[in-house]
Amino acid sequence: MKKIAMFSFLLMSIFTLCQGIKFDEGSFANILAKAKKENKLVFIDAYTSWCAPCKLMAKNIFPLQSVGDYYNSNFVNAKIDMEKGEGKTLAKRYAVTSFPTYLFINGDGEVVHRFGSSLSEAEFLQLGKDATDPPKQFSLIKKKFEKGEKDPVFLNTAIVAFLSTGNSDLAEKAMDQYFKQKSDISEDDVDLIASMIYQKPEGKYFDFFINKKDDILKVIKPESYNSYEKTFKTKRIVAKSYDKKTNKFSESVFLTEAEKYFGKEKAPQVLLQYKAGAALHDKNYSGYENLMLQILQDPASFSSAELNTAAWNFFEHVSNPSSLEKALAWARESVRKSEGYDNADTLANLYHKTGDKNNAKIWAEKAIELAKSSNRDYSETEKLLKSL
Repeated sequence: MKKIAMFSFLLMSIFTLCQGIKFDEGSFANILAKAKKENKLVFIDAYTSWCAPCKLMAKNIFPLQSVGDYYNSNFVNAKIDMEKGEGKTLAKRYAVTSFPTYLFINGDGEVVHRFGSSLSEAEFLQLGKDATDPPKQFSLIKKKFEKGEKDPVFLNTAIVAFLSTGNSDLAEKAMDQYFKQKSDISEDDVDLIASMIYQKPEGKYFDFFINKKDDILKVIKPESYNSYEKTFKTKRIVAKSYDKKTNKFSESVFLTEAEKYFGKEKAPQVLLQYKAGAALHDKNYSGYENLMLQILQDPASFSSAELNTAAWNFFEHVSNPSSLEKALAWARESVRKSEGYDNADTLANLYHKTGDKNNAKIWAEKAIELAKSSNRDYSETEKLLKSL
């Protein structure tokens, strides 16, 4: 009996040690009071039931021991559905419009830091550390910027903070100040510009991206530039085609706008690609499959990145053998155009899914080799290789 009792105790101890974030389930008022009493910030995972990245974070990141150790020690944690109960009020109070959003709030109910995106273990731990580091807190960054701070390093930090929280107007103002002081454009700057256009496709930084093409091509490949440009143009077209007042999308407006950027012949193809993206977003995987089979009839005319994305989506969501064979062809063409860890990993997974273990092993090993040379995480590919 003693042995059984001790074994049970050990199991309970291990379970306790391996726990991730412990979320309080009390009312928001009680959570604030607890945080004030313990002199901690409140961390809120602002989520919705339909948000896929929210579910991935809940499954893969929140349960990790390292995450639990840090967040349980430094915050009072709450997990709140923004479409139910108190969550509806809190969503309005803290202007939560995208998901997931992570709020760090002091005992007086004031937001000191916030972020919005799915993150890796290391990134999520860093987010928690930034939330407790005043110079990196969103609230202080915002105040400092509004007081006129123009140091380029600070402005870069401010742009990232504003974009990550959906404050595109503030981000645009910070970028205006930032690029006034820059004589060249770095690869990191391109990421900032891209993030800005994703959030505000109708804004001035679309034209900036087009006008600075020669400078941007000094730091990224032409293929990458062309892929960005196509995406940005499509986002602009979608923005003009969607009536926010009626919540309706107009195909005729889309085609008219698409003709301006892509020409009359290519406009219907661009519409198909948009529809495929919408089908994927809506989890209409059969619709996505059929549309992509129409779109990618000539794989050679698409970029390596576009082919790899389509091939990976088929790996994840398609089971039809003939469609998977098409995806394999896209992945092979992607590798032929520009071999890298991502498309080598896609090829390995597709070979595995279609039952070709020999080629799956060859490409898994190749993907790991490429990952090592570019300092990429290859843990998932290693799991695949071990299973073969």
